[in-house]
Amino acid sequence: MSQAEATLPAGRDVVLGAALEAFFEQGYHGTSMRNIAARAGSAVSHAYYYFPSKSDLLRALILQVTADLLAALKVARAGAGPAPEAQLRAIVRAHVALHTERQAESFVGNTELRSLGEGDRAQAVALRDQVGALFRNVVSAGMDRDVFRCPHRDEAVLAIMTMCTSVATWYRADGPLPAEVIGERYAELALNMVGWQNN
Repeated sequence: MSQAEATLPAGRDVVLGAALEAFFEQGYHGTSMRNIAARAGSAVSHAYYYFPSKSDLLRALILQVTADLLAALKVARAGAGPAPEAQLRAIVRAHVALHTERQAESFVGNTELRSLGEGDRAQAVALRDQVGALFRNVVSAGMDRDVFRCPHRDEAVLAIMTMCTSVATWYRADGPLPAEVIGERYAELALNMVGWQNN
C-alpha cells in the first residue's frame, strides 16, 4: 500500500463494498458516486481515487464475481471424479452455493450486466461463456458415455444455469430451506433435465 493510500479513510475494498450495497438496494442508475462515498464514510474524491467512475465499480464487481464463479466450478468439477453425473451434481451445488453466499454480488452481476459499457460487457460475457462451456462439456461427456439421454443439450444447460442463477433473486438465509438443501435438490433436478440413466 502506498503512503497516499494509507492516509485515506476508506480503502478500495470499503468503497467497493459500499458500491455493492448501493447497487443492490437502489440499482446502478439510482446510485451516485456521492452516495457510494457517503456509505463508505469517505469523501467523493477518495472514492474516485480508487475508481475513476461509477462504471469502473460495476465492472470490478461483475468481473470479480463471475471469475470467482468460474474458478469455483472448476474446483468442484475437478474434485468430483471422472463420472459425468458426479461432476454435474458438484458444479450445480457450487453454482448455487456461490449465488447464496454472495447473493448481492450475484444479483447485481445478473441484473446490471446491461449497464456495463460495450467493452466491459463483452469481457463479462466472455467469462459467462466459459461458465456455459464448462456445463456443456460435462453434459456432453455424459451423453458420450450414454449416461445422459439429453436430446437438447444446449437448452438443458441454459435451463440449469438459469435455475441456479435465479436463486440469488429469492433466497433468504432465514428461509425454510438451507442453501445446502437447495443445492442438493437443484442437482437432482439438473440430472433429471439431462436424462440421467441411474443404472
